[in-house]
Amino acid sequence: MDELALPSNLSELDRIKAECKSMVTKRASASGLAAAVPVPGVDITADIGIMLELLPAINRKFGLSHDQIDQLDAETKKVLLVLITSAGSELVGRVITKQVIGKLLKKIGSKIAVKQVAKYVPFIGTAVSAGISFGAMKYLGNSHIDDCYNVAKRYIEKSQ
Repeated sequence: MDELALPSNLSELDRIKAECKSMVTKRASASGLAAAVPVPGVDITADIGIMLELLPAINRKFGLSHDQIDQLDAETKKVLLVLITSAGSELVGRVITKQVIGKLLKKIGSKIAVKQVAKYVPFIGTAVSAGISFGAMKYLGNSHIDDCYNVAKRYIEKSQ
């Protein structure tokens, strides 16, 4: 697939989805490891850094980054923006900033709070914190993959 192109068929789209799921699992593992560090704030800083890299990478893989969409012809851009808006995604085709990540983290705020408190429980707390961090990162990443997949799939179906 051309680096700037949208997937052109469902098999290519499925391959991209599988690659992205693998990428999310690796990043979620890194998030879990960061959460195991018993220093307050290290995990949140790591999570923000991971998401600032991960979410744009997923967009790029699907051909749905802000820059990629910007380079498309006006008609294709219009169709994609309608599909993205109807999908209700705040991340597909957008520039991912720390502010965007902050809004995302607020949505899972209760899990983050539990994770922070769990760190102070001897022995088991670190494992609980790491598990919550892994699960939250995996959930956020996979949700974004699903959004990108659905937008790209609808675009492929419209194009045929």
